[in-house]
Amino acid sequence: MLAANFKETPYWWEAAPPETETDEPLPPETEIAIVGAGYCGLCCALELVENGVNVTVLEAGALGQGASTRNGGMVTGGQKLVVSGAAAKVDAKQRAHLLDDARDSLALLEARVARYRLDADYQRCGRVILAHVPRHYPRLEQWAEILSREAGSETSLVPRERLNDEIGGSRYYGGLLIADYGGLHPAKYHRSLRDAVRSRGASLHANTEVTAIARASEGFRLTTSRGVIRAREVFVATNGYTGSLVPHLRARVLPVASYIIATEPLWPGLAEHLSPHRRMFSDTRKNLAYFRLSPDETRVLYGSRPIALARNPPAVAASLHRQLCDIWPEMRDIRITHCWTGNVGMTADGLPHMGSFEGIHYALGCNGSGVAMMSYLGYRMALKLMQRQNRPTAFDSQHFTAIPVPVGRSWVTPVISEWYRTRDKLERLVGRA
Repeated sequence: MLAANFKETPYWWEAAPPETETDEPLPPETEIAIVGAGYCGLCCALELVENGVNVTVLEAGALGQGASTRNGGMVTGGQKLVVSGAAAKVDAKQRAHLLDDARDSLALLEARVARYRLDADYQRCGRVILAHVPRHYPRLEQWAEILSREAGSETSLVPRERLNDEIGGSRYYGGLLIADYGGLHPAKYHRSLRDAVRSRGASLHANTEVTAIARASEGFRLTTSRGVIRAREVFVATNGYTGSLVPHLRARVLPVASYIIATEPLWPGLAEHLSPHRRMFSDTRKNLAYFRLSPDETRVLYGSRPIALARNPPAVAASLHRQLCDIWPEMRDIRITHCWTGNVGMTADGLPHMGSFEGIHYALGCNGSGVAMMSYLGYRMALKLMQRQNRPTAFDSQHFTAIPVPVGRSWVTPVISEWYRTRDKLERLVGRA
C-alpha cells in the first residue's frame, strides 16, 4: 500500500518547501513584531508594509513549516460556521455579522491572489458537502438555505440520483454544491505571500523562537533564540501551534492533529471518473473527511483522523487509505506516497477569535477552515493596528472562553475522535437497515 518513495512530509512541499535558513540579522527594534509566519502573520505583515509600517516577522522554525503548508488547500467563506453549528449559537444580528465577514474572507483571498499575482494554483472550483447517511440530506437543505441567504453563497442541492455528476461511486446519499468556493496549493500560496512581504521591505526571520514578551518603555521587549528585539506593538499569530509564550492564549486554543495522505499518480481517465468537475469534497460525518484532486489533477489527497491506535505515519496511512477506498473502491491498488499531520486550532465556541490581552494582540482559532479566514484576520489586524477599520470584525471580541482543562489533555482528543467514529459507523449501519 505504501509507495517505495513514501515520505512523512507534506506532498505540498515537493513544489514549495519551507525555508530552513536565514542569514538576515535580527534588527534591534521594529514598529510591529509578528510572532508566527503562517497565513495570518504574513497577511498582516503585507498590509502593514504596503502602508509604510516597519514590520518584523518571527518564526520559531522554518518559514512555512506549520499548518499553512500542511492543510488541504480548501478555500471557503462561511461554510464551517454553519456546518459546525457555531453560527447557530449566537443571535440573528451577530450571526449575520459573522457570515458577512466570512464571505469577505473569501473575497479578500481572491482579490489578494489577483492583485499580487500570487502563484498559488487558485481555482474557484466549488465544494460539495456529501451526506454520510440518508437522514443527513435534510441538513444539507438547511445549510444551503442559510449559506445562500446569509452568506451570499451560490448553492445548489444534488440528490443522490444525480450525484454521479459530481463524484464517482455510490458511497454518499446526496450533496450540497457551493459553487463559489475554491481550492489552492497551500505551500505555493504561503511561498508567494513570503515573497510579496519580503519584496516590500518586511523582514522575515526563521529559526527565531520568541521565549518571552515583556512590557518596556514605549512598547515591548521580545526575547528570542537569536537575541532581543524591541517593538511598539506585538501580534501573536500562532494558531494551532500556540505554546506557553502567552498562557492566556494557550488556555483558549486546543491543537488537534489532522492527517492527510497523497496518492501516487492516477492512471489515465481515473481523475475524470472520481471528480468530473475537480471539486473540493467533505462529508457530514462527525469525524469529518475532506478530499480532493491535487491542483495538477494527477493525485488524490484525503484528510481525516485515523483509528485511535494508529500512531506512526505508515499505520496512519493504512487507516486513511481504507477510508479512501470506502469512498472510491477504485483506489484500492493506488499506493500512498505521502502521509503527514498538522495542528488545527480549535476553540470552545467553534469561532475564530481576534483581540488583545495585556496589550498583546492575537488572532487564532480557525477550527479547521483557516486558509481564507486566517488570511482575513491577519489583514483585519493590520487595519486595527493602523487604526483604519471602518468597523470591528465580528471575530474581534474580548469574550474568549478557555478550553475546559480535561479537554486539553492529550488522551482526551483521541477518545473523543474514536467516539465520533463509532457514532458514524452506527449511523451508517442504521441507515442501511
